[in-house]
Amino acid sequence: MDTILQTRDLHASYGAVEAIHGINISVANGGITALLGANGAGKTTTLRSICQTVSTRGEIEFEGERIDGLSTEAIVRAGIAHVPDGRGTFLGLSVEENLRLGAYTRIDTQNIARDFDRMYDYFPRLKERRTQQAGTLSGGEQQMLAIARALMSHPRLLLLDEPSFGLAPIIVQELFRIMQEINVDRGVSMLLVEQNAKLALDVADTAFLMETGEIVTSGDAAIVKEDETVRRAYLGY
Repeated sequence: MDTILQTRDLHASYGAVEAIHGINISVANGGITALLGANGAGKTTTLRSICQTVSTRGEIEFEGERIDGLSTEAIVRAGIAHVPDGRGTFLGLSVEENLRLGAYTRIDTQNIARDFDRMYDYFPRLKERRTQQAGTLSGGEQQMLAIARALMSHPRLLLLDEPSFGLAPIIVQELFRIMQEINVDRGVSMLLVEQNAKLALDVADTAFLMETGEIVTSGDAAIVKEDETVRRAYLGY
């Protein structure tokens, strides 16, 4: 399987403080890659680095082209969508207005209506609430809206930051089932940051483990899942 995203010697800083230190990660085209680690390990910063919303040095290659140094909007237009921690929905706008904003970079306007229908097929709850303000949705519905809005940009790579955070287990299971369906049906590659390591390793093909801004373990997700250190530290058995 070829690679859709590759970082090489990627560093990222907040002012004088360096948060990630020369990491090399890759995402297979059409695959799901999990990025694991404790709070403060640098996972969220890695996603922000790919979107160029923090100061970086090193190389970021997407579909064979360098994107480090591009604007965040140009990166969205290139085919990368980011679902940030905290969901980032526009709470005062309706579900449908949020989805329409997700498509703002697109020029294929004739296909946008079709993609509205696709999002409502994936997330029937959103269709029921299409005119409802996003701020009145449940936490799980807001997370579904955040993912659907990102998909409206028609990305080839989806960056997901803690999609299970704060959600009931039954909602998390539903959400991850839909994410796998989107991955298979639409071929959308995913880089998944997730505190629930067991869940992430169950859906991922490949995994990288971060500690204090560095990659310390990587490999096939099924093999990483059986690593004794990973099991003790992150899986609880």
